[in-house]
Amino acid sequence: MFHHLAMESANLLIGTDKNGRSNEAWRQVYRSLDHKPTKQKCESKHILRKFPQPIVAFATLFVAMQIKRHAADYDPTIMIAKSIVANDLTLVAQAITDFGTASTRDRRAFCTYILFKERT
Repeated sequence: MFHHLAMESANLLIGTDKNGRSNEAWRQVYRSLDHKPTKQKCESKHILRKFPQPIVAFATLFVAMQIKRHAADYDPTIMIAKSIVANDLTLVAQAITDFGTASTRDRRAFCTYILFKERT
């Protein structure tokens, strides 16, 4: 989910045409996504309610999957059943597909929200 969001951000903000874009700029946007701030922003219910359901569902699952990833990466005693992993992979694949059904405008707004610091 993290790398999908990074790619979406770069594609939506810089472009998908490799010949018509700055690859350095594309890479910079891709690499700008940061785990902790992204999770924090995905937890912000008051902001998320401004987005359509597929984006809210993606953000909600992003948080849940990051928690599970941290447990798997940093708790050497954790045991996760293959069936749970398979189910999580199915949920993630569906969330990514559904995210893509949101309008370009909404996906671009979400990526912008995730990547940039809010100022009032």
